[in-house]
Amino acid sequence: MSREIEDHELAHVAAVSAGNDYDVGNMISDAFQRVGRKGMVRIENGRGTENSLDVVEGMQFERGYLSPYFVTDRANMTVEFTDCKILLVDKKITDASEIIRILDSAVKENYPLLIVAEDVEEAAMADLIKNKLNGTIKVAAVKAFSFGEQKTQCLDDVAVMTGGTVVRDDMGYSLEKAGKEVLGSASKVVIRKDSTLIVTDGSTRHAIEKRVAMIKGQIENSKERYKKKILGERIARLCGAIAIIQVGAQTVIEMKDKKLRIEDALNATKAAIEEGVVVGGGCSLLRLSKKIDAIKESSLDNIEQKIGADIFKQALSYPTSLIANNAGMNGNFVVEKVLLNDNTNYGYNAAKNRYEDLMAAGILDPSKVVRCCIEHAAVVAKSFLTSDVVVVEAKESKPVRVRPPMPPRSLIPPIPASVSGIRV
Repeated sequence: MSREIEDHELAHVAAVSAGNDYDVGNMISDAFQRVGRKGMVRIENGRGTENSLDVVEGMQFERGYLSPYFVTDRANMTVEFTDCKILLVDKKITDASEIIRILDSAVKENYPLLIVAEDVEEAAMADLIKNKLNGTIKVAAVKAFSFGEQKTQCLDDVAVMTGGTVVRDDMGYSLEKAGKEVLGSASKVVIRKDSTLIVTDGSTRHAIEKRVAMIKGQIENSKERYKKKILGERIARLCGAIAIIQVGAQTVIEMKDKKLRIEDALNATKAAIEEGVVVGGGCSLLRLSKKIDAIKESSLDNIEQKIGADIFKQALSYPTSLIANNAGMNGNFVVEKVLLNDNTNYGYNAAKNRYEDLMAAGILDPSKVVRCCIEHAAVVAKSFLTSDVVVVEAKESKPVRVRPPMPPRSLIPPIPASVSGIRV
């Protein structure tokens, strides 16, 4: 049922997840087409009232901050620097005194400093954290990614991209004597718990092209498949572009709402790229329910297991039924009509109130989302069944107010003429 998503379908998946907002869907689709399916797409708060898309040059690697005390944005637990300098060190930093010249320069000129080193030991880390918390310096430390010779080459790649110089003993560079001249530059740095994003201004493009050409030559001369894979990953990092979606809004509340919608759309698109798509509208689950009877007869012997299979079969048809009910239709009737058609793409389009080929209409669900829904639902059901006690909210029954019965007409006294105003 699942298949790989095509480029023109990315907008459909994103738009459906964003509440049928095709402006958002088209923007996310455009972002992935410009940076590639494996490219980096970020969401940021914009300064205007409209959403915008920018594509910048940059690099991301899987290493996060060495201490949460470096975090500058507590809400998102990230470190964010603009116009940042980068110190690249191909060895351990054991004491902050080794980089005192660079730290002094950062304090005097008031620029943020990112340190990428083989490691930063406790004594040096403590000094960096203390000065950061005191507001003396804007600094963060990240461990160099990869190991051995590959680590050395990756540090050189970062140096080429940022215009810096890697400080290492075998090249005659002394860390204690190093100054601002060895530092690289980045227009923006975003560090999370497990990843670092470096955005550059594009001034080193020519150096990057030369570096990429050199690595391509190494790939041609290499016979080892693993080595070719590693070299290919280095090229991808060097050539990587980063798409930045800036969310525009007039108020803070509108900003939060739009940002959440775009995040949902982006995550759904990533899931579709990763594992493909299936037909939407709950129809993929509905078609799976037809397989339950065969599994029940061939694989299940226990009566309790068969009862569980029937419950699961009924649950698989519920999404389609609920969508139809919400659209003002009879859910059971819609389920039966869809199952009578052998075309697996056939289903009910609630948005247009008609039956059609949902795949052709762009109503798609990421396969990963559907799979995770089934897995998580099964886990919750299992936890419920194996629980000894379940806590529920008890609704207090309110006494029903009953009107006293009316007396028989014969017992109702006549209204005096003077009171009623009726003349007899």
